[in-house]
Amino acid sequence: MKAAAYTPPSKGFPDALVEQALDDAMASATRVQVLAISGLQGSGKSTLAAQVVARAQARGLRAAALSIDDVYLTRTQRQRLARDVHPLLLTRGPPGTHDLALAHSVLDDAAAGTLRALPRFDKLADERLPQAEWPHLAAPLDLLVFEGWFLGTPAEAADTLDAPLNALEREADADGRWRHWCNTALETKYPALWQRCDRLWFLQPPDFSVIPRWRWQQEQHLQAAQPGRSGMTRPQLERFVQYYERVSRHALRTLPGIADRTIALDAERAIVSVR
Repeated sequence: MKAAAYTPPSKGFPDALVEQALDDAMASATRVQVLAISGLQGSGKSTLAAQVVARAQARGLRAAALSIDDVYLTRTQRQRLARDVHPLLLTRGPPGTHDLALAHSVLDDAAAGTLRALPRFDKLADERLPQAEWPHLAAPLDLLVFEGWFLGTPAEAADTLDAPLNALEREADADGRWRHWCNTALETKYPALWQRCDRLWFLQPPDFSVIPRWRWQQEQHLQAAQPGRSGMTRPQLERFVQYYERVSRHALRTLPGIADRTIALDAERAIVSVR
């Protein structure tokens, strides 16, 4: 079962911001609006998505949330990539480890009014839940809130990939094959998905240095919500975050100029500005 959305220390975002996000989403001319919320790990994107869905439902709208994490490739599919392309592709997260056909299918069905269930991924088990366990929808949607850690992020220029960025890249990707493969996937396969989002909101942390702490807080929440199940240790998590670091830093550089709305956060996730 998927854990509840991680709630920042502030216990969620201000009602006025939630209302603003919902109003912005519903201003779109499409029949089923897709509001994208992008934010690095632990930034509160799942929390904001849940708040927008709840507020939409309070208005009598039919709304649901989908995370890009819920369309990760299965473990068997990632094992195949690890064998055929690069061992680092066993680990979920970076571009190229998502089932984009599934994501497009969900959006197609939502637009057609035929979406009946939403995929879900069990992070502690590192596996997509069986379809029989996906949450079912009672009626066609008016709004789908699509959230993810790198939604809308473009690819990097190839020549910026040559020098390793962190210990993971130095030790496990010395020749750059993994990061070049992920960047090519981001360049060629993801833009069509980004284009299906009517509006893009970006939760902007002060810098990447806060992300390991935020993601550790999120991991503790996941484990506390499902006692008896094992998760990552702190050293494992520090290594895990390095898989995301390159694209995360590029998102920080580029998304403020791409997103329709950017919410700047401080190190404790308090809102600094909305622009």
